[in-house]
Amino acid sequence: MSFRSNDTAIDEIVARCNGDLRGAVRALLLINEHLETELAKAYAAAADQGLAERGGSALH
Repeated sequence: MSFRSNDTAIDEIVARCNGDLRGAVRALLLINEHLETELAKAYAAAADQGLAERGGSALH
């Protein structure tokens, strides 16, 4: 998302779910779960490369 208001983003998400608020929340939860998985993979890759031990903050 770009530099738009949260209300605009929320309205767009709900509209894409045909006004179904539960569907919009479900979609956001699934997206969040996917992003958390990707972040965990990135941290694991950084740890494998020794970035975590060197105190690098590349992932923050």
